[in-house]
Amino acid sequence: MTGIERIAEAFASSAADGRRAALMPYMMGGFPDLETSRAIGLAYADAGADLVELGIPFSDPLADGPVIHAAATAALRAGASMEAVLGVGASIAERVPVVVMCYANLIFARGVERFADALVAAGASGLIVPDLPLEEAPEMMTACDERGLALVPLVAPTTPIDRLERIGRQARGFLYTVSLTGTTGERSGLDGGLDEIVARARAHTEVPVAVGFGIATPEQAAAAAEAGAQGVIVGSRLVRAAAEAGDPASEVGEIVRSLATALA
Repeated sequence: MTGIERIAEAFASSAADGRRAALMPYMMGGFPDLETSRAIGLAYADAGADLVELGIPFSDPLADGPVIHAAATAALRAGASMEAVLGVGASIAERVPVVVMCYANLIFARGVERFADALVAAGASGLIVPDLPLEEAPEMMTACDERGLALVPLVAPTTPIDRLERIGRQARGFLYTVSLTGTTGERSGLDGGLDEIVARARAHTEVPVAVGFGIATPEQAAAAAEAGAQGVIVGSRLVRAAAEAGDPASEVGEIVRSLATALA
């Protein structure tokens, strides 16, 4: 089964089980350390995650807010490397599909083909590159398509319709739909108009629409599903819990369980 097929199966299984949306928790690879991050990813799977988004730590994560930025910095200071983080991903991929989130500098420094091969070797199913615009994506898209990996694009509430149509047509795996303008991070409430944002995205793609940025609570996850999202992505809340808890894997597992229950 290719990575694209694994992702499709995860969304289809979630819907077949009667859940309102698939749950995709985010984690920073190598944070707070490599083995704990492995335990966190497995705790996600145990607690009901349908997929896992695995962040590769980077020194200038422009799409991320302070919580995830701090986690990336701490992981790098602790010596996390791309190879080690992909090794963590390989363990998680034995349980659920893993979608790697990586900034473009790291990919181009390594080489697109070599990087794509490393994803396949780690059992990853897909790739998100938040700073890779549509116009610069063809080389990465070709490398991913040749290996059955899903190159997952992002769209924002401000994405013009003609651009949304182009992105939606070439989306693989799912369409990452940003719920708000700004960086990642917890919010006290979701911006108004989420129904319209999701409907707009769904009208311009054939893959599932997953909503992320700003979702932190079971109530917000449920609201995203009620707005029509077929997937819900939660990041900063879980990374913050991993930073603050004495037993990070246990703590994040409980949070993911509550999110999964809200989507049941």
